Amino acid sequence: MSKYHVAVDVGGTFTDVFVFDEKTGKIHVTKTSSTPSNPEKGMMDGIAKAKLTGDQIAMFSHGTTVGTNALIERKLPKAALVTTKGFRDVTEIRRGTKLDLWDAYNDVAEPYIKRRDRFEVTERVDFSGNIMTEVNEAEVRELARVLKRRQVESIAICFMNAYVNGDNEKLVKEMLQEEMPDVYICTSSETLPEIFEHERMSTTIVNAVLGPTISKYIKVLEKEMKGIGYQGDILVLHSGGGVMTSETVPRYAARLASSGIAAGAIASKHIANMCGFKNAIGLDMGGTSTDISLMYDNDLRVTKDWYIEYGYPIGFPSIEILTIGAGGGSLSWIDEGGSLRNGPQSAGAVPGPACYQRGGTEPTNSDANVVLGRLGTKLLDGQMTLDKEAAIKAIEKTVASKLDYNVYEAADAIIKVANANMCDALRLISVRRGYDPRDFALVAFGGAGALHGAELAKEMEIPHVIVPAHPGVAAAMGCLLVDVRHDVTKTYLANIADIQKDDLEKEFIEMEKEAIALLEEEGIEPENMNLIRYVDMRYVGQWRTLSVTVDRPLQSLENAVERFHQEHEREFAFRDEETGIEIYGLRVEAIGTVTKPEFNKEEPSGTLEEAWKETREVYFEESGGFIETAVYDRTKIPVLSEFSGPAIIDQLDSTVVVPPYCTVKVDEYRNIIMSFAAKEEGQKEADITVPTLAN
Repeated sequence: MSKYHVAVDVGGTFTDVFVFDEKTGKIHVTKTSSTPSNPEKGMMDGIAKAKLTGDQIAMFSHGTTVGTNALIERKLPKAALVTTKGFRDVTEIRRGTKLDLWDAYNDVAEPYIKRRDRFEVTERVDFSGNIMTEVNEAEVRELARVLKRRQVESIAICFMNAYVNGDNEKLVKEMLQEEMPDVYICTSSETLPEIFEHERMSTTIVNAVLGPTISKYIKVLEKEMKGIGYQGDILVLHSGGGVMTSETVPRYAARLASSGIAAGAIASKHIANMCGFKNAIGLDMGGTSTDISLMYDNDLRVTKDWYIEYGYPIGFPSIEILTIGAGGGSLSWIDEGGSLRNGPQSAGAVPGPACYQRGGTEPTNSDANVVLGRLGTKLLDGQMTLDKEAAIKAIEKTVASKLDYNVYEAADAIIKVANANMCDALRLISVRRGYDPRDFALVAFGGAGALHGAELAKEMEIPHVIVPAHPGVAAAMGCLLVDVRHDVTKTYLANIADIQKDDLEKEFIEMEKEAIALLEEEGIEPENMNLIRYVDMRYVGQWRTLSVTVDRPLQSLENAVERFHQEHEREFAFRDEETGIEIYGLRVEAIGTVTKPEFNKEEPSGTLEEAWKETREVYFEESGGFIETAVYDRTKIPVLSEFSGPAIIDQLDSTVVVPPYCTVKVDEYRNIIMSFAAKEEGQKEADITVPTLAN
């Protein structure tokens, strides 16, 4: 009876549900309001709204913000750190930096574990892994007594040089587990066996403070899903762009710190590939924030330098995603110098934008879009009504009156500032990384992405904008397009001139045994396992590293060296073949492929005229103000249609703004591809004409 693949993305404002019928290939989407205090309720409400029972669900996958929110809101269990004597304050000293070096009043957030809960024990391992000082059992047993008295719920163990020899950590964990069997305990040698004590300790601490929270959340969700008759695995998306089953999630809880936003990057890659693009920038703009990712030559950028709060890095490989406070609910305000600002504060789900009629009185991007006619007064197929007058009052009071603008000029200014913030972020992830935006397509999705995508692309000279068939729930769709994935890492320091190929091959073989064990634990069959090897390399004397793939089995390192030179030149604008190269670390990416949906192509049916809903006045600066603009029902636009802007395209989960001088093509998967007419040298934009193409 099971035939539906269900994916859920829990956002700050809405919970998105994407349902794929594996027998017919049809797609059904729905949205419900998120319930931050009880996230599983929003998911269950969405499944109920989709009219599904558990026995109809063949696969269930989801991205969650539970870990992210717990860290931001500091709703964490009572936790303790056990470390080597003399290193109690590593997590507080950090790297001695802060986000704004010149702001003396802008302090880094407090450590996740307070100093009074950080304990030292006598032990020592040298740089090569030799145990210099054995663990004192009596000292550890006494420590356990203190931790029990303090009612600690979670313990992070991080000893110096444990990345080369974790025996002391393992011994202390066993002792503490004997004394405190119900307490969550993780060690740095199990969590992240890599050099650099701060990064390793920080990751282990994050894993420890999230472990009990994630475990409790998963247990509640499993109970709720079993209650409606679902008997399969609950798959949870993690930061690396893969999924884990509920069995392994608690062990690697820190990987869920950016669970939800990784789904959008996965969806962006898939959508771009469907449309024939190998280079794409993903723009996932929701109600609270905008997440930006980059795919080059079909590969998403991966980073190990990320965090939820600055100063506390998480060392697990993660899809590189740049998040800024720019969403539909971002608040507009005037700073002390009289300048207009946008975000990062957000109206959130409650009270929401002024036009939502839920008590919000401050102007947001959504309010500005309503006032300018870009956003209609009916959302979610009429299920939600927006109050345009309330939006006008909010903008007039907070922005227009203070800048001596009329309300429409103020609304346009709000959109311009929001777009400028997003363009800055787009430049950071592209131009600053050595990529030319003109070589990319922009995939605009999320509830608000399609409202702003075309204008951002125009500013960045990105030639094409792709809006997927279901932009508002694209991140949820991304949860269905991923495989089970684990990363096994190891620090390996050596000059490449001194490395024997066979020695490196032995290291990889041992790491692959661990990777295969993790996939077997997830229930992956051998024929569905895929192992990819990476080597982290750098020029001798540098600290910045680049990760490049190597052969399996390893034939030689020459190809890897050449790839390193090429990547270094692209990223940092120079290569130096005279300087030696050293290997810094090894990584095995273990992928267990799972069944993924194959979306149907559609045949043309109906006419563009039948998709027309109405005409309304919409503000476009390039046209000098308000102009009569056709509004279309996206579900009725036939595939293979081509037409020109200006136009507004409405659907259940989003609104697409097609500015003047822009053409639209609808492909067989119902993706909208917007393109800009080429501007010849010396030609003014007002002189450009875009032909209206036949339906």
